[in-house]
Amino acid sequence: MDARATTPTSTLDLMRWIVWAQRKTGEDWIRERGLTHEQSAALVYLVRNPGAIQRDIAQMSRTSAASVSSLLRGLERRGLVERRTEPGNERSKRVYATPAGSELIAGFDTAMTSVEETILAPLDQAERATLQALLTKIAADLPQPTVS
Repeated sequence: MDARATTPTSTLDLMRWIVWAQRKTGEDWIRERGLTHEQSAALVYLVRNPGAIQRDIAQMSRTSAASVSSLLRGLERRGLVERRTEPGNERSKRVYATPAGSELIAGFDTAMTSVEETILAPLDQAERATLQALLTKIAADLPQPTVS
């Protein structure tokens, strides 16, 4: 097999390869814990934002309220999140990661920081700053992701 056929050459192909390496590490980490990507994202969000409402989670995950409701039911069955009603407003429910949920995803940020460091290891600090500036410039002109 020709090595050139598997080595990305365009800028976007190289970017996809880098994102793939990061995503694969994250997926492997969450799979080891019996979670989906969406479940882990919700747990991380709830640890950082205790008492969020479903609409907040839907916006963060760029998905629908119905999808979030289903996702939360699955996490509730596993004892990883709980929904609590607000005193005086029985219709409003806040969502919290349980201690078991928090413990399950503890270390995710460290794992992602580690893979970022591995990916960026060939670059010195000046090159990293240049890459950050260039990517920020590109992202500034892109439309914000929305719920599809």
